[in-house]
Amino acid sequence: MNLPYFDSTAVRAAAPWTGAIAALEQALLNVVDPEDDAARLFSPAPNGEFLFMPASNREYSGIKALTVAPANPARGLEKIQGVYILFDSDTSAPLATMDGNELTAIRTPATTLLAIKHILAADTGAVHPRPEKAQVLVFGTGVQATNHLRAADAVLPEASLAVVGRRPERVAALIAQLAEEGIHVRQGSSAEVARADVVICATSSPTPLFDGGLVAPGAVVAAVGQHGLDAREVDATLVLRSDVVVEGRASALREAGDLIPARSAEEWEAIHPANLRDLVKGEFERSADKPCLFAGVGMAWEDLVIASLVYEGGTRP
Repeated sequence: MNLPYFDSTAVRAAAPWTGAIAALEQALLNVVDPEDDAARLFSPAPNGEFLFMPASNREYSGIKALTVAPANPARGLEKIQGVYILFDSDTSAPLATMDGNELTAIRTPATTLLAIKHILAADTGAVHPRPEKAQVLVFGTGVQATNHLRAADAVLPEASLAVVGRRPERVAALIAQLAEEGIHVRQGSSAEVARADVVICATSSPTPLFDGGLVAPGAVVAAVGQHGLDAREVDATLVLRSDVVVEGRASALREAGDLIPARSAEEWEAIHPANLRDLVKGEFERSADKPCLFAGVGMAWEDLVIASLVYEGGTRP
């Protein structure tokens, strides 16, 4: 068997930000219910763990197989590495493989900006004057933060972009890298949370990044940097004072540490927060006097949508 392999360059070329977002949007409107998504599966590996994310729809099925090796960064290697295998749903025959890391690097920011776009467009029922140039503040300096800035530039081309990081040298390097791509980003600070229209948290922080009481009514916060019930990028103060949108309600109960234990699982089940499908279908209503929090943990259906886009539109080896 000689399966085509789409490397990182091919994956990136076949899934530009606007195309990836449109594909996710159409999937949610037509074929995807996030509540049907399979749970993320974990298994021990020699120096860490395996992580498996299976998904299927009428045309395609697939699985992202990752390894998580905490000691790798000290050795100059990526902590998370992986591959995606795409199958034909009718015959169950494998169709292609592709770079799993690049797929993740695209689908996460695409999902976040899809959510932000629709939340910003939701009618609050009150006058909330917004500047034509949204103030976007991104926490983090890694791959996900960098790609969220790229995606924000593509979706909100008039936005003012700023990045906040713990290490000044990494902030400077990120700003220089994006400047070479024609994307202007300046160094920001956590104090700017109070006047930001959009705050994106794309870090591995186990503790909240800022005081949630500072976030302005009408602002959108996306906490998407990690998964796990011990993860905390935002505090309970923000959660309790915000409208909340999740990728999927079941996945949030399993893995959204930003939401639990701010409220118990039973409380979230009673609240029944909007998921991405509700949001895209226009079934989410914002409060006039609250921020809105999007909590994302990463879901397998998103990988499948982007992998299908790559397979159908990419240049095959």
